[in-house]
Amino acid sequence: MIKLFASDLDGTLFNALHQTDGAILRRLRRVTGAGRHVALATGRWSSTGAELGFDDLPLEVVSGNGAFVYDARGQLLRSVEISPATLEELLGAFPTCCFTCVAPDGTFVRGSRESQLAGYLPSPGLLGRFVAWRFRRRGPAEDMVFDQTDEDVLSHTICKVNCRVLDPGLKAELAAFVAEHEDTLVNASFDGDLFELTEASVNKGEAVAWLAGHLGIAEDEVAVYGDGGNDIAMLERFEHAYATHNGSEDAKRAAGHVIGSCALHAVPRHMLATTRREGTL
Repeated sequence: MIKLFASDLDGTLFNALHQTDGAILRRLRRVTGAGRHVALATGRWSSTGAELGFDDLPLEVVSGNGAFVYDARGQLLRSVEISPATLEELLGAFPTCCFTCVAPDGTFVRGSRESQLAGYLPSPGLLGRFVAWRFRRRGPAEDMVFDQTDEDVLSHTICKVNCRVLDPGLKAELAAFVAEHEDTLVNASFDGDLFELTEASVNKGEAVAWLAGHLGIAEDEVAVYGDGGNDIAMLERFEHAYATHNGSEDAKRAAGHVIGSCALHAVPRHMLATTRREGTL
C-alpha cells in the first residue's frame, strides 16, 4: 500500500500554468482525507503548502531540493547546512555574483533588490524566458533581506544558494568551482543558467526517504513523481516512480513509468486512482 505520495511541482503536480487549481485541490483533499501523506518535493523554498497555493491541505514539504523538510504544520523537521568553509570560499571567489542564500530563519541576498531582478531578465530559449517570467511575476519573497555583506550571510545557517548567471565566462567559472568542490557542494537545477547549490549529499530522493522514515513508512510504501533533472535522484531511488509525459527523457528513464501530462492533472489523478485501487476510498 502506498502511504506517502511525494511530487515535484512545476511540470508535475502543478497544471500547465504552473499553479494549483480546483481539480488538483479536490483530488488531493480526497487522498489526504483517506489517511495518505502527500509531500511537495520542490527546488523552491517554502515551509507550508499554503505558501505554494495548496490552501489548508495538510501537506509535508521537502523544499530547497531536499535541504529542508517540514511537517504538515510547517514545523522544520530537518535542514542540511552548506559547509561554512565552502560557502566562505564561494562568496570570496565570486564577489560580483548576486547570491540568494537561504537559511531556516530567512533569505539573505548579497546584492540589491534591483540587481537580483536584473539577473532574471529573459535569456534565449523557451526555458530561459519561462524562468525569468516566473521569478519576475512572483517577485522577491517577503522574507528576503537585501544588501547583505559576506559577513552577514555567514552569520546564518545557509542551506541553499541560488544565482542565475547569463555571462558564459562567469557561468563556466562557477561550474568549475562546483566541480572542484564536489565533496561539499552540488548543483541541482532545471535551467542551465540557474545555479541551485546545496550540500553535496542533498537531493530530493534522500530527503523524501528521510521523511518516510520519520513518518514510519517503508520506502516501498512511497510513490514519487517528477519531470526534470532535479528529480532524477528521487525517481531512481524509489520502486514506485512516475514521470509525466511532458517530462525530460532522463526523468522518464529514471522513473521507468510514464503517466500523462501535467496539463491533464496526471499526477493528482494517479494519486487518487492509486488510493481508490487500494480500497481506502
